[in-house]
Amino acid sequence: MPTTYILINSDLGSDMEIIQKIKDMLSKESSVKYEVQGVYGVYDIIIKISANSMDQLRSMITDKIRKIDKVYSTLTMMVIEEQEK
Repeated sequence: MPTTYILINSDLGSDMEIIQKIKDMLSKESSVKYEVQGVYGVYDIIIKISANSMDQLRSMITDKIRKIDKVYSTLTMMVIEEQEK
């Protein structure tokens, strides 16, 4: 199952709003497993998403997460599937 970690920079003070939007969005995807947390440091939010296909992951990141208002930038790190076993 393809997995990715996404680090998000957001507008100051908007992290809880963005986290809720992400949870609402991803909860509608039946074949997706996810974790969303606010973090301290250079980034504001971290998401771990696993989906049935790489195309599904790319679509969620590009068409949904990156288009959330007040998300300034993202850093996406795809997990090397062969090393998960």
